[in-house]
Amino acid sequence: MKKIFSFVVLLAPLFVNAQPHQELSDSKPRDAEASWMALKNNFTFAWGNTDIRYPKFLIPDESGMQNKDGNSDMVRLTAWGGEQVNMQAVLYTKSDLENVSFSSSGLKAKNNLISASAVKIHPVYYVMTDELNKDITNNCGKRPDHTKFDSSIVADVLDNQKSGLNFSANTTRPIWITVSVPQSTPGGKYTGTITLNAKGHKPTALQIELTIKNKSLPAPSNWDFRLDLWQNPYAVARFHNVPLWSSQHFDLMRPVMKLLADAGQKTVTTSIMHHPWAGQTYDAFKSMITRTKNLDGSWQFNYEVFDKWVRFMMDEVGVSHQINCYTMIPWALNFDYYDRASNSVLFVNATPGSTAYTNYWLPFLKDFAKHLRENGWFEKTTIAMDERPMKDMQEAIKVIKQADAAFKVALAGNYHREIEQDIDDYCISFGQKFPDDVKAQRTKNRQHSTYYTCCVEAFPNTFTFSPPAESTWIGWHAAAGNYDGYLRWAYNSWTKEPLQDSRFTAWPAGDCYLVYPDGRSSIRFQRLKEGIQDFEKIKILRKDFANQPQKLQRLNDAVARFTLTDKGQSSTEDMVRNARKILNDF
Repeated sequence: MKKIFSFVVLLAPLFVNAQPHQELSDSKPRDAEASWMALKNNFTFAWGNTDIRYPKFLIPDESGMQNKDGNSDMVRLTAWGGEQVNMQAVLYTKSDLENVSFSSSGLKAKNNLISASAVKIHPVYYVMTDELNKDITNNCGKRPDHTKFDSSIVADVLDNQKSGLNFSANTTRPIWITVSVPQSTPGGKYTGTITLNAKGHKPTALQIELTIKNKSLPAPSNWDFRLDLWQNPYAVARFHNVPLWSSQHFDLMRPVMKLLADAGQKTVTTSIMHHPWAGQTYDAFKSMITRTKNLDGSWQFNYEVFDKWVRFMMDEVGVSHQINCYTMIPWALNFDYYDRASNSVLFVNATPGSTAYTNYWLPFLKDFAKHLRENGWFEKTTIAMDERPMKDMQEAIKVIKQADAAFKVALAGNYHREIEQDIDDYCISFGQKFPDDVKAQRTKNRQHSTYYTCCVEAFPNTFTFSPPAESTWIGWHAAAGNYDGYLRWAYNSWTKEPLQDSRFTAWPAGDCYLVYPDGRSSIRFQRLKEGIQDFEKIKILRKDFANQPQKLQRLNDAVARFTLTDKGQSSTEDMVRNARKILNDF
């Protein structure tokens, strides 16, 4: 555990001129200027390692600057058609670099070409992070005083600007590269270059060798992996200071949500009541459906916002498998409505099982079912709850089924065999298992069975200080545990200044979001997608090897290691690297 210290956060521009956003500085040790001046070249541009978050003010260790073939100028990777592969280069410089740009040649193999447009180059920027609680048995809880946690800046933000950049002397800058291999790409060995240009310097090129197998993944929308990362549209409106549900709001959400669709997201997150999680995020969720009680006691429901959001996510973004509606059992059991008699917003305080609870929810659910059917959404919709006691779930399910017996129910929480059959989309907490017989029956019934992590888990996780390989480990663990996929409670519940500071007033840094404004991805999110792609490969190969027992056994042995029991035998990085090598050898 790192030593705690008090620190002063200063705004320190990364750039000499061009500045997509400012980075914070910290008091961590940095290499002395004499060490930088002792470097042979004014700057070095070489291949690094996607497992490493390179510190901004330290000269990279030479061993961390080489790919696994020991060559810092050449990276060799293997991919399937339809797969996105990641690589990381590192630029470190002892002098200011001006007007820097990066470009790709595309990748060629004989008469075949992966165009340069399939190669994305992202300078990696730094965001403030912190650490786990000192009592690592519980990482949740309030963090009002950040000086009690060891904080530092860490590489995570993948920016989309790749030209007109200026980098300061005595700094290190990771460069993240992704290649999205078209599904129809013929097998073969493809080569190309990534080139850095800087004012006053000769171009510097790094070589890529990408071996494409004669196999392909389906489009992300058709992946089997059930990815459920909860979206927060309210954070986008606040960060950009635009009106909720305006055309500007949807335009700004589009690149953020498209990243999610391209990772195979299956569910649209909707809020059907005000503050379903008691405002636990910086930008609280509001109800997408308004309720009005008329003078005669009848109810009127307005679905305009709900419909706009769902249509946007399904028709424009491409997340169209499921709509999860939160929640009938909020943390605070207060339910709002507009009362025409008093011309005011009133609240009902009601516990599941009470008459007041049923009277509030039953008329809505009946009307909601009708509305969903009219739009062709009923079969895709679940009434969703999270981390609620079994007794409360039983009472809520009674009301749901009374409204419409065909309604589906979702729960993210502890496993309860007593209600398992009633939960169509059941996500249990990390470390719990569905009994084999239960999982088999759920699969037969086409019910979804996944797992989740949150602030509780020190490992595996996607905090901004988590080792990047942990994100990939998550997908492999889903395959090892016979889960259908993975859920996380926050995709983009941004902090006040998410591009600068990922710390929050509660929970470890980065717990609230995986991507950044304006469609900026992150190292964590890219590595999570790697694990999802590996999950898809495993399912395909298991089918292919049905009559090849030796290959199937080798594959299953590699997958079976991704449990907490086997985790202690080697590092996360080694586990993922070795397993992916086996996967790509087939």
